[in-house]
Amino acid sequence: MENSAHSGASHGSSGRSFSQRKPGFKPGGFSTSTRGASAPRPSTDGYRGGGHKGSSTGGYKGASHNSPSRPSRFGGGSRGGHASSRGGGRRGGGGGFSKHIDVSKFINKAVITEQVEHFVPEHAFSDFKVDMRLKTNIISKGYTTPTPIQDKAIPHILRGLDLVGIANTGTGKTAAFLIPILNKVLLAPKSKVLVVVPTRELAQQIDEELKGFAAKLNIWGVVCVGGASMGHQLKSLSYNFNFVIGTPGRLRDLIERGKVRLPEYSTVVLDEADRMLDMGFINDIKFMISQLPLDRQTLFFSATMSKEIETLIKTFCKEPVMISVKTSDTSSQVDQDVVRVPAGKNKLEVLHDLLTQPGADKVLVFGKTKHGVQRLAEDLVKRGFKAEAIHGNKSQGQRVKALNLFKQHHVKILVATDVAARGLDIAGVSHVINYDLPATYEDYVHRIGRTGRGGKKGKALTFV
Repeated sequence: MENSAHSGASHGSSGRSFSQRKPGFKPGGFSTSTRGASAPRPSTDGYRGGGHKGSSTGGYKGASHNSPSRPSRFGGGSRGGHASSRGGGRRGGGGGFSKHIDVSKFINKAVITEQVEHFVPEHAFSDFKVDMRLKTNIISKGYTTPTPIQDKAIPHILRGLDLVGIANTGTGKTAAFLIPILNKVLLAPKSKVLVVVPTRELAQQIDEELKGFAAKLNIWGVVCVGGASMGHQLKSLSYNFNFVIGTPGRLRDLIERGKVRLPEYSTVVLDEADRMLDMGFINDIKFMISQLPLDRQTLFFSATMSKEIETLIKTFCKEPVMISVKTSDTSSQVDQDVVRVPAGKNKLEVLHDLLTQPGADKVLVFGKTKHGVQRLAEDLVKRGFKAEAIHGNKSQGQRVKALNLFKQHHVKILVATDVAARGLDIAGVSHVINYDLPATYEDYVHRIGRTGRGGKKGKALTFV
């Protein structure tokens, strides 16, 4: 359960407005040299986009690398296709990395101590001034003590303030914004909320959390993501709903069709904002926020504070409260090490040996490309392992099925591109194995954040 993750929390942090920032904090401007207004949008998860140099998989028909026109449609009503896998190689030609990562960063032994200093929250969930029906649902989900981000953020959001939350992955950010926003909807049943996320999987997970917190409250959400049926989403938008949870590309399509009317939305949440900017969605985000009403509540949640995010905050938030409970980049619960593959040694054989070791009960293996991930999963199945693959070439239904099989222990191994690196809360992952190196250290941090959750120890191994 996402709420149970207390590790890595800062017990000394507190909310403060941007006018109270420490000296030397200066919001930086966004450089248009790398992502200007004319830059094509990536087509990950079936979004529209132009071609990409350094293709690691096949290209698409009907669009040149430099053509500003729309490429022809392919698959599931998506516009265009992206030549490179989102899981890797997106920042360098031929699937290379954007920068060298020091191998020593992949080695960090989990420290087990007899006495651990615990975060002491200021509140219990029963203390928050929310509707009793909502409190009943919170209790039924097993939530009693807030995590640091929940403890600090919920009171400010309940007061209607704009907020920026910086926290490590797996620290309960979803509940931190869902609980106070649900209370807001209960007070104003016709109000609408827009939640923007980088991936289909995170959108689906937030929707599942929403259903739990909103049980019997007559509050509904619609998930709008690429790679899924546009017709089904259009039908869902014709019913009564309060939440729209979606990825930037599909949301923009629906906005341009007039099916999502942003002036009606009084609350907007950008979750994993750093990931969306990293994926090239800056123009989509600016487009959406510019169409929202001026009288709105804006919430940003991110694991990092980049200059681009500072610029968005400065432009679109009204004196936001800054909550930072982030400590180190990686959790102390995760034992990190490298696996050196000797020259001439078959890399797959090394992985096979690791997967047969005691304790490798639920393993998430990250690869670089969509085709490579699919091939690796098939090779593992041939060797007798129960494995599934998840990547951008899979339909939404296939991805949900693979995730559920992994979550419910029907398969032991999930092989994935970086679509599974952020936001997913999968209980009991014993190992994360980086079969292919991540593109950046930040990607590495999010990959290994899938293990060592909920106070449990985890192990991260990186092939070098």
